[in-house]
Amino acid sequence: MKRLLIITSLFFAMTSFIQDKPKKIVFFGDSITQAGVQPKGYITQFGQMLEQKGLKDKYELVGAGIGGNKIYDLYLRLEDDVLSKKPDIVFVYVGVNDVWHKATSGTGTDADKFEKFYQALINKIKANNITLILCTPAAIGEKNDASNQQDGDLNQYSKIIRNLASKNNLALCDLRKEFQDYNVKNNPENKEKGILTTDRVHLNDLGNQFVAEKMLPLIIK
Repeated sequence: MKRLLIITSLFFAMTSFIQDKPKKIVFFGDSITQAGVQPKGYITQFGQMLEQKGLKDKYELVGAGIGGNKIYDLYLRLEDDVLSKKPDIVFVYVGVNDVWHKATSGTGTDADKFEKFYQALINKIKANNITLILCTPAAIGEKNDASNQQDGDLNQYSKIIRNLASKNNLALCDLRKEFQDYNVKNNPENKEKGILTTDRVHLNDLGNQFVAEKMLPLIIK
């Protein structure tokens, strides 16, 4: 009888430990995500929002952003920077450099290659039974009249990501649409920056908060 009680106690202790283990979320991306772990970055604010809801201990947040990264960079470092960490959930937030670098340095990513690398990335992550959430690239310029130089390309690549999310039955955080809608309402002077970004691309404090607010409901149903 005593032995049975000991075994039962150990079982419940182990079960409790397993249930209490926090879910690990990896945020995978470029310089926007690299900055996301700073004091007012979107990953930090995401954590603060979890804390406000009493859920801080339920999740472990990991930033895996590197400045200048494009989709093939993410693919090449997927094993070391994501899969080796054994995450439960991964946000993929990439695409700005694939578009932006076409104009700035001629080293962007053609649309067909972008789609193929992205699908390959999805395949590897899904093969590890990880929940995957795709994010569209938010902005390269905040003018609300479609006059930003790379609006066309950014819309095209965002459409590719939307289609990949639908095709693979994945959750989507459509930051491109959310930013466009926000700028229509909150950028009456049609400024190219300073609304949600500091420099047309990277997030200011409000932009980081905005991104965290859009991501959170995809985790907290």
